[in-house]
Amino acid sequence: MSKNTKKTSSKVATQAAKTLTDKSSSKTAKSLAASALAQSRNKKQTGAEMEDLASKVIKSDKYNDDTKSLAGSVLSQSNKKR
Repeated sequence: MSKNTKKTSSKVATQAAKTLTDKSSSKTAKSLAASALAQSRNKKQTGAEMEDLASKVIKSDKYNDDTKSLAGSVLSQSNKKR
């Protein structure tokens, strides 16, 4: 299985931390933020369930640019074979 070694950038990690502490952030945004932060210090890959969520967020008009940015970061760190 091909391993993706990308990590979350410091800019996106900062955005993710703010999302997690913002009481008005949606559950979806917080899930994506947590995934992005989990991948900021190591080379963990996004799981299939989180990939699916991030994909749906990017395709939807329901979410704002910050949430879509987190989704993009999460997707970029997914398993290359999936």
